[in-house]
Amino acid sequence: MSDTSPPSASTVRTAQVSGGSGAIRASGTPPRGRGVLETAFALLNALRSRGGEAGLTEIATACRVPKATAHRLLDQLARAGAVERRGDRYAVGPQLFRLGHSWQPYPGLRAAAQNPLHRLCFLTGASTVLTVLRDGLALTVASVPGRAEPLVPVRNGMSFPLDTAAGQALTRRSHGPVLDREEVMEGVSCAALPISAADGRTVAALAALVPAGQRLGPLAAAVAAASASITSRLAHMPREPGPLFPGLRTGNGPAFR
Repeated sequence: MSDTSPPSASTVRTAQVSGGSGAIRASGTPPRGRGVLETAFALLNALRSRGGEAGLTEIATACRVPKATAHRLLDQLARAGAVERRGDRYAVGPQLFRLGHSWQPYPGLRAAAQNPLHRLCFLTGASTVLTVLRDGLALTVASVPGRAEPLVPVRNGMSFPLDTAAGQALTRRSHGPVLDREEVMEGVSCAALPISAADGRTVAALAALVPAGQRLGPLAAAVAAASASITSRLAHMPREPGPLFPGLRTGNGPAFR
């Protein structure tokens, strides 16, 4: 059974993270074999959906497993570095951070998008997100919070439905900008464009979210420039793993937030 309900219209329209976990028996006892892994991932997903940290009772209740089962699996995950203890609470561990950052939806995509995302936020004040199509949703794989943050907090791992500007940019055939003037969420406007690979396939979408009232013409032009920059960088990215954020300053000079 999922520890979170399927994303409803109100859930996705406020840009909350969607997701679920594997099935667990109604009795609360995980099935043997693969069910143990499913339960472990359910515990990890419960941590993720609660901001990365929660107590044993909260986690066990969310996953509908006995506290003893949750405690045993969490201790095993802690020994593997996937979870860490913080007093009487559990938190996502460093090993999950490393594994998560090693996932590449398309070779070089996140590295190619990093600087253009920050520059787009700096120039427009928009919250910027890079999304890919996964499980019928637009999954955020890179993001920079901007002025729309109080209305739509953007986080890596959150998902948008396909009727949003980001979702439409991922799925429609046209390569022009998709504009949203409070059509999905009151108080928020958006401009989005697809990101193409060298063979012309759409591999991602770039979206900029702003408070309603900001002119979308200049915003769309800035998104188009950032999209073109990502596409160009992507075409020249080495296939071997490299620095996650190439080109960012690491000294004491000014840097984007």
